[in-house]
Amino acid sequence: MKDVSTTVEYKGKKYKLVFNINVMEAIQDKYGSIEKWGKLCEPRKTEDGEMIESDFKALKFGICEMLNEGVDIDNEENGTNDTPLTLKQIGRMITEFGTAETFETLNTTILKCTKSFEKNGSSTKSQ
Repeated sequence: MKDVSTTVEYKGKKYKLVFNINVMEAIQDKYGSIEKWGKLCEPRKTEDGEMIESDFKALKFGICEMLNEGVDIDNEENGTNDTPLTLKQIGRMITEFGTAETFETLNTTILKCTKSFEKNGSSTKSQ
């Protein structure tokens, strides 16, 4: 299976944002399903048309899992020993990027992964 990733840059350093089985498992363990987690992360409107921000805890968790999977992969492939990012560091990154841009990058990466899985006959939905 191929890892699907997007590269993001923060303070001059490039990070791989990876959405793969390891990340999906962590999200399922915490939120029950990818779909439930995705709905929490997505900015949305109330019935009155008022915008509701993403659930920041859910957004930070998913981004953290995805970025740290990228760190792990880079460490394995390149023989480096970069330390995993903390949730506080992820919060600072999201603040700088903006929640809308962060969600869009996250969504793009997930869609790439979903297309890759569909080609292989797999599904990202949880029972």
